[in-house]
Amino acid sequence: MIRAGIRLALASAVLAVLGACHGAEDEAGPPPVRPVLYAVAKPVDTIVFGPFAGFVAPRYQSEIGFQIAGRMIARDVTMGDVVKKGQRIAALDPIVTRFALTRAEAELADATAQAENASATELRQRRLMANGNVTQARLDSAVASRDTAQARLAQAQANLQKARDQMGYTELHADFDGVVTVRSAEVGQVLSAGQAVATLARPEEREAVVDIPEDLVGAMPKDAVFTVSLQSAPDVTATGKVREISPFADQRTRTRRIRMTLLDPSDAFRLGSTITVGLSRQMKPRFPLPATALFEADGQSAVWIVNEAGDSVSRRDVTVAERSDDRVAITDGLKAGERVVLAGARSLSEGQRVRLSDKPQ
Repeated sequence: MIRAGIRLALASAVLAVLGACHGAEDEAGPPPVRPVLYAVAKPVDTIVFGPFAGFVAPRYQSEIGFQIAGRMIARDVTMGDVVKKGQRIAALDPIVTRFALTRAEAELADATAQAENASATELRQRRLMANGNVTQARLDSAVASRDTAQARLAQAQANLQKARDQMGYTELHADFDGVVTVRSAEVGQVLSAGQAVATLARPEEREAVVDIPEDLVGAMPKDAVFTVSLQSAPDVTATGKVREISPFADQRTRTRRIRMTLLDPSDAFRLGSTITVGLSRQMKPRFPLPATALFEADGQSAVWIVNEAGDSVSRRDVTVAERSDDRVAITDGLKAGERVVLAGARSLSEGQRVRLSDKPQ
């Protein structure tokens, strides 16, 4: 009887353990269904850079001013005026320079008379010396006086030429055909030598000037030809090629200034015109995706693809053409219209059951 009771107790214990195991399995059940965010793969075969707003500027321009100081009494041009080479831009009061010219002319006349007198004296002393009527010292003194007078004459001639030049400097003339872009002085203002009166630009070589965010400059194709259009007439376009990139960013706007040479622009691209600059060119088709969709497995870049039924995922190896901190561009491994998982790539497994969000991201 005792043995029978022991056997019954053992059988009951075994049945209890087996029942507990089956209960645990029933409680665990199948793996949970993971909700996932997804995006539909769409190929892109065109690079679009921009558009950016800018303006038309001259490649060459000069600040022009008087070579002497004085009070400006006339200004013949203003902003936007087209001037020809040799045309008068402004004028200074000529009274002071005219007095200097009169003084230089008087000094030249005096120096000329002194030189003629010294030459005649030297000639007389040389004749007297030939007859033995004067000493050698007297002749040497006459020669020295002649040389001094000749030097004073040369100095007076140079001073007269300088006075004449300064008289001409009272008028400011254009050195080349151009357009007045800046007016820097007004009539009645007293100017110092070299102070800017106006800025003159050469209109034959024009540039497109744009400010581009600093973080986009690195992505800008350096050898590309951009399309430049007038904001007032978008159908009027020209092409531009990058000539200069500012080495430093503006401290306030964090943008860098880009200068593009306009290639054979029409007359509609006047200086100061507001323009739009952009770039569009063909490339090998690629699929842009957020960087979170990509993961590395066995040394290979891969993504998770949702099946047609939308209830499970499978791994797909891909080729990455470009990548940044938040975006990647895939060239091989995807097909248009496939659904790619965007988040939680490292926590999924092959064939895992998923539930899609209502809308693609």
